[in-house]
Amino acid sequence: MKTTRHDMHEITGNIWDFLGRATIVITTNCGVDRRGRAVIGRGCARQALAYYPDLAEHLGRLLQQGGARVHDLGNGLVSFPVEDTAWSLPDLSLIRKSAQQLRELADEKRWTKIIVPRPGCGGGGLDWHIVRPILQENFDERFHVISM
Repeated sequence: MKTTRHDMHEITGNIWDFLGRATIVITTNCGVDRRGRAVIGRGCARQALAYYPDLAEHLGRLLQQGGARVHDLGNGLVSFPVEDTAWSLPDLSLIRKSAQQLRELADEKRWTKIIVPRPGCGGGGLDWHIVRPILQENFDERFHVISM
């Protein structure tokens, strides 16, 4: 039996335009400060604070309990670790692991539309042509990788 491969979509726009209409992924690091809050660096995680003011506390608790992995943050928001700390460089093996975990979570939760920024390609400085094949290994038609 032949199966048809359905690829992820690439779109442009503002990730926050999908708030309430899709699952939104924010790229994060795995750092937690002395007070137990996630270290929110830059990019879409920093922007998410405007919509979810308690994000640092909530993600910090999840990181302490469940470790450095993809976490369902509730309210249609999901974390996607790309680097160990806010000061380290994006790690391709961590991006691969996060992409696998995100797909598994999407399967489990039966999400039908997931909006993902280009992991590690903004402030992280990675080349999209290097990251793209890693995502394509794991993402199907439910995943929409967005760039500005």
